[in-house]
Amino acid sequence: MRLPSCRAAAALLLSLFIAGCSSPTRVYYEPEEFDSTTTHTRNFPATEAQTCEAARRALLSQGYMITAGTADLVTGRKSFQPASEVHVEVEFRVVCARDGHRGDGARSTIAFASALQDRYGVKKTNNSASVGVGAIGSLSLPFSSSDDALVKVASETLTDERFYDRFFSLIDRFLPAAAEGRPAEASPVVTPQPLIEAPLRPVPPSPTRG
Repeated sequence: MRLPSCRAAAALLLSLFIAGCSSPTRVYYEPEEFDSTTTHTRNFPATEAQTCEAARRALLSQGYMITAGTADLVTGRKSFQPASEVHVEVEFRVVCARDGHRGDGARSTIAFASALQDRYGVKKTNNSASVGVGAIGSLSLPFSSSDDALVKVASETLTDERFYDRFFSLIDRFLPAAAEGRPAEASPVVTPQPLIEAPLRPVPPSPTRG
């Protein structure tokens, strides 16, 4: 009576072993702890439009091509070539949201910044040439050409605090005086003056004229 039960147990263990070997390898990612609110955010004593305008100028000063720019959103893209067959693109995104008023009544804005880094590799594709030869059909020749194409191999959000600290410090440099809590000085209005016509003077007669 014990022999069938032993065979059943052995069969069960064997099936579990096979299932464990055939299951794909699990990939564990770094858990998102949501414990830091300072890496990608910074408060500025300015309005949303002023903060995003400062962010736009900061990205332009570093060679980013602006792909979108509104009063509360700025995106830019920049290309890098760290190696001969490696291409990297960084897309920067800044969202400006109202954060209320400070104690002195001035506006405050919180800027959310995130940079996405895409890495591309060069993929070579060989193409062989073939020539049609009458009734024989097509004849493959040893001549070949290669086509190069960029293929995305990795994508990652940058999380280095020093990287974002330098960017936020650059925003501070481009904030106008009004964003620092002081009212912006109005530009003087220049009233156009009427044109004063020069008095007409008689032209003296020329000796060559009759």
